[in-house]
Amino acid sequence: MARCRSYLRGLNICVTVLLLVSGVVMIGVGFSTIDGNIPVNELFRQLSSSDGLLVLQVFGPLTVLLSVLGVCAASLDLKPLLLVFSALIFVEFVALMVVASPLVQVQAQMDGAVEEVFLNVTPLHRAELYIQKELNKLQASDSCCGLRSFDDWETRLPASCFCSPPSPPPSTSNLQPSSQAGNSSSEGSCVLVGSDLSPLTPRVTDKLWVHSKPCGPILKSYLSFPIKLRIGIISAFATIAMTAIALSLALGLEEYWKTPPVETTVDDFNRVKYQPKPSLT
Repeated sequence: MARCRSYLRGLNICVTVLLLVSGVVMIGVGFSTIDGNIPVNELFRQLSSSDGLLVLQVFGPLTVLLSVLGVCAASLDLKPLLLVFSALIFVEFVALMVVASPLVQVQAQMDGAVEEVFLNVTPLHRAELYIQKELNKLQASDSCCGLRSFDDWETRLPASCFCSPPSPPPSTSNLQPSSQAGNSSSEGSCVLVGSDLSPLTPRVTDKLWVHSKPCGPILKSYLSFPIKLRIGIISAFATIAMTAIALSLALGLEEYWKTPPVETTVDDFNRVKYQPKPSLT
């Protein structure tokens, strides 16, 4: 029984240290500038997720302080302090779940809100110069054009939307399977457009090739990553916190669930008697 309790105590210390690490991660993410790395961030001012940052900034240091308290209580085997630690962590867990619940709602409504932003900002050639400049950078780096399609620029396609035309197909006699695959891939990433920006047939050679991939899905992935990261950190904290609470309660309430030692005696009539083993203290 003593060995089992020693393992339980060591496990409690390890879990509480993990809780301390999660608090440090919450502080690091909460005070980082990850939102500033979103391309064309000016588009998404009304979709700010600063509440998620505030949650991590507040609960991160609190988690670190309570974790230090829990490690000290488990190391010194102070049962009253373990119970206090369990109660405080449970209160923090409930408060964090209540405060962070809007993050899940924001994540669920993200696609619709972003689509509305895209609709409001088009046509892109009328958008603010800063937005056009940042979007041109994204189009050049990720080989995309427009938010939903190149039609978002109407008849004023920027140079960042243009792409190199696919190489002409080789003659039938020299055609190899590998060259077929490469030609098909090139045509799939670009589309031929005319003055009215409608797709044309490949036999027209005096027209422009533009990127067929829109930039909207790329922007959505950039925008949703910080929220997903914060939800993941909070979920990890919740799992570790519940484990730490269970282990601390098990150690703190040990006298209520631990089976007291007994000793057996046999009287003169061969009857076995069980009675609590006297304490040495």
